Amino acid sequence: MAQRFTFALLVAVSFALMLMGKADTFLAQRARLMFDDAVAPILEVMSRPAAAAARAMQIAHELVDLRADNVRLRQENDRLSHWQVVARQLDEENRFLRSQLNFVPGPDPSYVTARVIGDSDGPFVHSVLIEAGIRDGIQKGEVVLSGEFLVGRVTEVAQRAARVLLLTDINFAAPVMLENSGAKAILAGNNTEQPELQFLAPGTPVAPGDRVSTSGDGGVFPPGLPVGTISSAQEGSIRVTPFARRHQLDYVTVVDYGLPGLLSSGLSGDQ
Repeated sequence: MAQRFTFALLVAVSFALMLMGKADTFLAQRARLMFDDAVAPILEVMSRPAAAAARAMQIAHELVDLRADNVRLRQENDRLSHWQVVARQLDEENRFLRSQLNFVPGPDPSYVTARVIGDSDGPFVHSVLIEAGIRDGIQKGEVVLSGEFLVGRVTEVAQRAARVLLLTDINFAAPVMLENSGAKAILAGNNTEQPELQFLAPGTPVAPGDRVSTSGDGGVFPPGLPVGTISSAQEGSIRVTPFARRHQLDYVTVVDYGLPGLLSSGLSGDQ
């Protein structure tokens, strides 16, 4: 009975409002405005959770998009870094070929990728042990890279493992050049994380951030391998921060460039 009465009352009120709207438009409009003013704060409070949820969803979508963009940019950066190294090597080879006639190209390099399974992790020796040896074709003196960056060279080879002398070791030395000026020097390890440049011509402009790569002199390393950047350039001491970090080595590539200087050069540092 009460439900029927309520339904009838609502119908009557609705009908009365319709008649009032037709009879007095101004009064109906005023009533609607008063109603809107009354319910606006309530609707505003009720809409806050929905707005917060919408903002949270938008932020979540933006984070997903940012993560995808970050992955894509990392992949593009890796590809660009690879082609940058290739371009430097080709430029170095092109400059060399321009100065030569009847040039005979060397053999294509062969390589083996191996996992780092041990680190000397000592203050007096900077070397790592890799899971590849004589059975895999590894030979003493071969170049070791991380990606495109110089890591060091092979100094000891067993059947299933090999020892890699890192470029930070005090027994390591390599002919290098400053990419900006082309000035030649020797990179010498010192058992710290920042080897030194030695025998750089006096007056050579050097600034932090300058890139250092192998020069190819003496047949020790091929030209154009990225080594690192100048970290500090003080009088009597020029330090280099290597691109390849010792404690971040998981896999390395051992490359045979067919360079006899790796075994015969006095820069080999063998003891």
